[in-house]
Amino acid sequence: MGLLGMMNLSSWSSCFSQKQASLSGNGRIPHAFFCNRQTLFISRRFESVKADVQLGSLRAAGDPQVLNFPGGIVKFTPELKFLSDFPEERIHCYRVLDGSGQPISNNFVQIDKDVAVKMYKDMVTFQTMDTIFYEAQRQGRISFYVTAIGEEAINIASAAALKMDDIVFPQYREAGVLLWRGFALQEFANQCFGNKGDNGKGRQMPAHYGSNKHNYVTVASTVATQIPHAVGAAYSLKMDGRDACTITYFGDGGTSTGDFHAALNFAAVMEAPVILFCRNNGWAISTPVSDQFRSDGIVVRGQAYGVRSIRVDGNDALAVFSAVHVAREMAISESRPVLIEALTYRAGHHSTSDDSSKYRPIEEIEWWRAAQDPVARFRKWLEGEGWWTAQSEIEIRDHARQEVLHAIQVAEKVDKPAIREIFTDVYDVPPSNLRDQEKSLREAVDRHPQDYPPQFPL
Repeated sequence: MGLLGMMNLSSWSSCFSQKQASLSGNGRIPHAFFCNRQTLFISRRFESVKADVQLGSLRAAGDPQVLNFPGGIVKFTPELKFLSDFPEERIHCYRVLDGSGQPISNNFVQIDKDVAVKMYKDMVTFQTMDTIFYEAQRQGRISFYVTAIGEEAINIASAAALKMDDIVFPQYREAGVLLWRGFALQEFANQCFGNKGDNGKGRQMPAHYGSNKHNYVTVASTVATQIPHAVGAAYSLKMDGRDACTITYFGDGGTSTGDFHAALNFAAVMEAPVILFCRNNGWAISTPVSDQFRSDGIVVRGQAYGVRSIRVDGNDALAVFSAVHVAREMAISESRPVLIEALTYRAGHHSTSDDSSKYRPIEEIEWWRAAQDPVARFRKWLEGEGWWTAQSEIEIRDHARQEVLHAIQVAEKVDKPAIREIFTDVYDVPPSNLRDQEKSLREAVDRHPQDYPPQFPL
């Protein structure tokens, strides 16, 4: 799906061999330590505690100021010096396209025309779906919805860099990943309306998608629980020798949970092939990042746990694609976790249950929507390549709108799942307590038919 093309091949290949490398002309790695670190704490992390190790080997080359502690070689120093609580300069953010859609370098994974055009079409479709489904909720046609306005590049570009065998553990703002993998608009609508065409048989909240066919684990509202799940699944893939990895998405708020820290440490120690993708959009519902942590974002936490990490411009589709493409190769070929922090901005409300104008200026939201729209930026790049025209734009916008509206109209008319489906899919033979509950529910429906829709199937 991606071609290395114009990329500096020697630079990127040296990443895999643990040598110092560069993605830019000035020799500085934009993600600070993506490739430039030693392997003392990986392949040799248990060497100093093995029973048959020679005592003399605990000192490196006889140097009395160096000792091989359990976990790695450490140098001594006479300086009483504490680590700084904050670096003088923040970790740099990897970017390919500037705000006007112009490449600032050629150090990115090249994308052929067909893939690039599909990426843009899916970004437009995703944006259109979010807009119309949000309006449907406001009209009372569905009960809940969560958008990804401003985060379309994160969704589609990351998905494009993966393979179908890679298992996705989403949070709840990654419907675009599922769209890229072939989940139909009708399937999205069926889930949001909870009809009998829904994979989850109407048991989940709207926008909580899942598809075994597309290796997309069902969304759960519980924050960050998917992160340790993804690490465990990645370790399983490694043990089975599979040519695949897992990827898990989470927001900045998710990194404030214990599950995030436990998962990062687990991934590092067990060397699990997992991509940990943080959408740092600035807000955990109404809590800004300034009230969540004092560190330099999320990227530095990866280094603290021994996880290779990078910070990217989440509004730059080419930067996201390149980072995930290379991270996937690293995760699988080197059997290691990789943390990606994508800086972006949540340009919509947290969900339909939220009014973000109560805690942030409307002018700020509108500026991000207009000036930093990832869809518009990617379109300008496509136009510069001669792969997109004004007529193409009109056609895809009209087509996407008609398709989404049609899917909603169809989904509204489809029957709901039968009551019996509430009690299936857990036990091969339902236990007595479930049978009693089903009987009690049916009796309640019979006693109060006015409280249930007439088309409600029993």
